[in-house]
Amino acid sequence: MKSKQLANVLIKILGLSILVHDAPGFITVLFSPPANALVLAVSAALGVFLMVKSRDIAEFLFKTDDE
Repeated sequence: MKSKQLANVLIKILGLSILVHDAPGFITVLFSPPANALVLAVSAALGVFLMVKSRDIAEFLFKTDDE
């Protein structure tokens, strides 16, 4: 496995771990102040962004790697 492919997989795992880490927060956000909901939404958006854009991020990090 090339380093660019490995980076792609690891970035997807990072995004997924952020979402899993925030899962309990989705339940407690109903009983918390709006500021906590905003932090949770930003964190979840970051997780989804990392999962969707992992290939582009890996290409940016490893521009010189040949496929």
